[in-house]
Amino acid sequence: MKKTDCFYLGRIVKKYSYKGELLAKLDTDDPDLYDNLDAIFIDIRGRLIPYFIEHSQLHKSDLLRLKFEDVDTEEDADALLKSELYLPLSILPKLEGNKFYFHEVIGFQIVDVNFGEVGTIIAINDSTAQALFVLDRDGQEILIPMNDQFIKEVNRDTKTISVEAPEGLIDLYLE
Repeated sequence: MKKTDCFYLGRIVKKYSYKGELLAKLDTDDPDLYDNLDAIFIDIRGRLIPYFIEHSQLHKSDLLRLKFEDVDTEEDADALLKSELYLPLSILPKLEGNKFYFHEVIGFQIVDVNFGEVGTIIAINDSTAQALFVLDRDGQEILIPMNDQFIKEVNRDTKTISVEAPEGLIDLYLE
């Protein structure tokens, strides 16, 4: 399995018990969807390795308590600390309307209702307080906040997102 065929689910953050149980911090708005997994991919030195889950349950709000097969000691658990967790893209529920997954809109065109065609989404920057569309317009980088008030329509058929950016925002990048 390749990372490009998967989505990032979270990271193992600490041990839960001396029996090899671990706690993973999930990067999701709906952790309940991932409460009863059978298996998960763990990034071990750049390779995704499947691990089968004996049992799992939500622990507090966004932590998932995991017990993997063949991880039975603290030493086994130590080897997995800080590892990233992945699942196949195929298990993601389909989103409709103006909701979308970040990976889904890479390559979409952004069209502003006032400016017209702005550029192509090349990345999503979610490391800031407000997630941003990172666009390429003929080699020029343009950043547009991913704000529900700005996003007017997501059209999956034409691979376009219609936005109404604040007045003058796009022009700042083009001057």
